[in-house]
Amino acid sequence: MKKKHSSWIYIVMGIMLFSLITVSALPLVGSVVSGKDLAKNADSEVIVLSQQELTKLEAEASGYQKVLEREPNNDTALNGLLKIRLQQKDIPGAIAPLEKLAKLHPEQTEYTILLAQAKQQMTDYEGAAMAYNQVLSGHPGDIYALGGMTNLYVIQDLPERAIALLKKTIKLAENDDSQTATSIDKEAVELLLGELYTNQERYGEAIALYDELNQANQDDFRPILAKALVLERQGDFKAAKPILEKAYVAAPSAYKDQIGNQMEQLVQEIKEAEKLQDRD
Repeated sequence: MKKKHSSWIYIVMGIMLFSLITVSALPLVGSVVSGKDLAKNADSEVIVLSQQELTKLEAEASGYQKVLEREPNNDTALNGLLKIRLQQKDIPGAIAPLEKLAKLHPEQTEYTILLAQAKQQMTDYEGAAMAYNQVLSGHPGDIYALGGMTNLYVIQDLPERAIALLKKTIKLAENDDSQTATSIDKEAVELLLGELYTNQERYGEAIALYDELNQANQDDFRPILAKALVLERQGDFKAAKPILEKAYVAAPSAYKDQIGNQMEQLVQEIKEAEKLQDRD
């Protein structure tokens, strides 16, 4: 049976991933691709530690390290040390416990994905790719691994490989009626592809994809929101406004505040654009 871990692991994983994804030109969409309100969690995690708190954390870390000298595979100590290193934003220090946890629990992919993200931050792109691919070989639809691998390609100026990876995953979901296909959230992968198109300024392809998704499932607010944000990015504020309003109406309550804030920003952008036109 898969051991259940504290939610902090998943929160940290989501924050690290979506703060790293340069393809996420639409961060609001990025936060809902996985069905999580990551922006809210991210705000709660941004904490400035005092020197006294840092000293206390280091003392706790030292205690965990002493335990690991006696019991190298002690789960509690490894997880405790990992959490402290992440609180300290000590990415190099987090790699050792992550490598051990990923090796001890290969079925718990959150460790391997966190390891990949940490190696990516340390510019160990080869090591990051190996970790992401390890997850994707067994879980081809894992949205965190797909997002991380997509980002890894983009930062190495290999966007076509990123697009090919996402298209391959979508095709796998469409053509394979096995358990593998049913484990892939096809719409989430397509939204990630739309974000990638947007980042590459392939706006027509992004909008066409979002229109297709909206037509297939009119109850899903995500492609509506994504299209509105693409139009906003292009500077077509007036066209974006009614679509963003539609996304607000369709969105679950958990995301209405985020979309509402985006609407307020859009209204301000429209007013500023109108002022500029009046001056001309």
